[in-house]
Amino acid sequence: MKRTHLPLNGLRVLDAAARHLSFTRAADELAVTPAAVGQQIRALEDTLGVVLFRRTTKGLELTPEGEGGLAALRHGFLQFEEAVRAMQAGQTSKSLTIAAPRDLTEKWLMPRLADIARDDPEMRFVLISADASNASAAIDFTEANLDLAIRWGDGPGEHEGEAIASAGMVTVERPGGGADTWIAWPGCVEDDTSSLVRVGDAGLAIDAAAQGLGRATVPELLAAADLASGRIVAVGDAKANRLGYWLVAPLPQWRQKKVKTLVAALTG
Repeated sequence: MKRTHLPLNGLRVLDAAARHLSFTRAADELAVTPAAVGQQIRALEDTLGVVLFRRTTKGLELTPEGEGGLAALRHGFLQFEEAVRAMQAGQTSKSLTIAAPRDLTEKWLMPRLADIARDDPEMRFVLISADASNASAAIDFTEANLDLAIRWGDGPGEHEGEAIASAGMVTVERPGGGADTWIAWPGCVEDDTSSLVRVGDAGLAIDAAAQGLGRATVPELLAAADLASGRIVAVGDAKANRLGYWLVAPLPQWRQKKVKTLVAALTG
């Protein structure tokens, strides 16, 4: 018999009925009616071409055919239970693989993961660099066995997701002012081709501004720590922007307890 044709429901009923030698007590265990148990047993007998139970003056008893397959059946159910526990183990483990843009990892994510790890020393993180320059780029969760990713865009895309709170975009420069030019980076608001400096991401734009190479308009989320330390200063107020950073994952990963806990810690 092919695996796809295995009568698993009937076999489960057989196991319960054989343990209790009673359709009524098996029905109580399975939360069904005794009639439903009887129907499942008859259907299983028809499928297998054997008689599994006989009614005697002493009650219900297994036939030799039913008795002969019972040990292997119960061993199989134990194997199923072990398989389920193995699949669930990933939900209870404390290892998470996260993909995020390099600059966000350095300036925002890493300090927060360090705080989480201090509170729970058993936590383990694998960090992978993601492309921040293409908001529409698909994230391959299977290739790197990702649990969670952080993307720059106007929503979670095809996945489940939650936005990371931010004031939007802010223009920054070195304290006391810097060069009178814009520092450009992929996706920046001020993308002047004559910029003195063009860098690979917003994090490098912040560093360039801190060195006095000009002004850069960057996500406030990335600039917050450097602004707080006085390494850079804001030029005007932050402005709302339709783009932002999103924590995202496919639904199966999103449902995992460890992912939910991490999302709550990063957005709380």
